[in-house]
Amino acid sequence: MTHPIYAIGDIHGQLEMLEDALARIEADGGKNAPIIFLGDYVDRGSDSKAVIARLMDGKSAGKPWRFLKGNHDRMFEWFMEPTPRHDSHLLVGYHWLHERLGGTTTLASYGVDVGNRRRLFDVHDEARKAVPLSHQRFLQDCEISISQGPLFFCHAGVRPRVPLAEQAENDLVWIREDFSHDTSDHGALVVHGHTPVDAPLHAGNHVNLDTGAGYGKPLTAAVFEGTDIHVITKDGRKPLKPA
Repeated sequence: MTHPIYAIGDIHGQLEMLEDALARIEADGGKNAPIIFLGDYVDRGSDSKAVIARLMDGKSAGKPWRFLKGNHDRMFEWFMEPTPRHDSHLLVGYHWLHERLGGTTTLASYGVDVGNRRRLFDVHDEARKAVPLSHQRFLQDCEISISQGPLFFCHAGVRPRVPLAEQAENDLVWIREDFSHDTSDHGALVVHGHTPVDAPLHAGNHVNLDTGAGYGKPLTAAVFEGTDIHVITKDGRKPLKPA
């Protein structure tokens, strides 16, 4: 018998959507349903602090939950280091506090106002005081990938034609077109988020569950029983078949 595994796409600070997704999963699989969260818990939505606290509460309560690290989570983690670290995978001129990335909304959820005329070192000092160490450790402890039988879970995707056991962290949290446009067999069905799509996508060799919650669009939850996949909606299970 194949045991179900649930997955939730990119949350991006949307606490109300997260609670709704958790309720849908509980209605389908019970209070102790195993869930893999695909990363990007922070940025863009207004409740990043509360989202992390909610996930930590579940972990502390012994829920069978596992947490993958997204690129936005890593940017937050790196900003909180004693000397802020910049991610070289960003476009030239971009940084975590750029208006398009959402770091300012994450800091605002902790009571840190970035403002237009503040110096980075002042914002960083205030953030180091405002963000609990437990939240920083949560980000540090997130996993980079999870293998479960015929499934391989990660945030962004994998480098085609590289064995899954040899994938680089930067690809697992950042890759986009090189992965999403590739039709080769990756050795497992890759389940990921990172690249927003209009609806949950089964592309045959990968499944994308990022449906744009960071932009106010729905947050997707799905259940995997081997490679049999259903999206968990308010009206129950809806099969997700290869496009």
